[in-house]
Amino acid sequence: MHPAIQGLLTIAFGVGGCVGYFYFSNLVLDRVIFPARGAHIARNIRRANMIRPWLFLLPALLALGLYLAYPVVETLRLSVTERVPGGGSEFVGLANYQQMLAEAKFWEALQNNFLWLLVVPAASTAFGLLAAQLTDRLAWGNIAKSLIFMPMAISFVGAAVIWKLVYDARPEGTDQIGVLNAIYIYFGGDAPMQWLTIPFWNNFFLMMVLIWIQTGFAMVILSAALRGIPEETVEAAIVDGAGSFQIFFKIKVPQIMDTIVVVWTTITIVVLKVFDIVFAMTNGQWETQVLANYMYDKLFRANDWGVGSASAMIIMLLVLPILVWNVYNARREMR
Repeated sequence: MHPAIQGLLTIAFGVGGCVGYFYFSNLVLDRVIFPARGAHIARNIRRANMIRPWLFLLPALLALGLYLAYPVVETLRLSVTERVPGGGSEFVGLANYQQMLAEAKFWEALQNNFLWLLVVPAASTAFGLLAAQLTDRLAWGNIAKSLIFMPMAISFVGAAVIWKLVYDARPEGTDQIGVLNAIYIYFGGDAPMQWLTIPFWNNFFLMMVLIWIQTGFAMVILSAALRGIPEETVEAAIVDGAGSFQIFFKIKVPQIMDTIVVVWTTITIVVLKVFDIVFAMTNGQWETQVLANYMYDKLFRANDWGVGSASAMIIMLLVLPILVWNVYNARREMR
């Protein structure tokens, strides 16, 4: 069967199944379980209305359980087991975690992840805020916003390939197609540089890719927040003699601080899971290893599911406080 037909049939069965489920489940609820007849009409209607929201939530809860809760529990189980010869596995407790903590590559990955956390969210948020402020004051601001936001439409792997060409180095004496080396040679550089192999600094070259992508996201969110600032406060500051910098940093930024924090934490979660960029550009070589790439190496290259799962649990533990913080802030704003 042609793949396009298979896709259409899958969509048809999926949509039809959902519609059928909602229709027949409500039919059974109203006519069989709690029928709206007899001596207890009011009580049955009330009970049916209490259960009805859960009928709509049930498919989503099942999907979350299957694709979110089960993988977490199974990963936790795998992190305390190891394979035995002949198939199967045995419980080893925290041995996988001890092995992981004893590896220099793990500490390199953890150190690099914290370096990414210090630089990428701060730079992306700052550049996004700057772009949001400046483009709102330009006649062609919408065009500028479109260009800045465009990298968000590119996959991380696609962006990594683009920036790998930016950092490309050709042999000395030949034309440089890498923009960075072309500029370096033009301004008197001796020989093309292999930028991605320079320890420590190569991490920042990788970070530039994610900053380039996430700046557009930060700009869109912060631009909407800036437009939501009451004009009266800005006009009052102008009347009081405040300059542009004072209005921006003392009037506008404090009023959108909650939005800045949300953008910051959202980008932080992305940084903790960063994998594609490192995998496509350096594969963790030259001291650029990160936790997600370390996990991939253990799971699919070393075929060590115990240590790989243990590193996955470390990533989840690092992300969890930020998720809890975001949920707490969202509920506080709703109240």
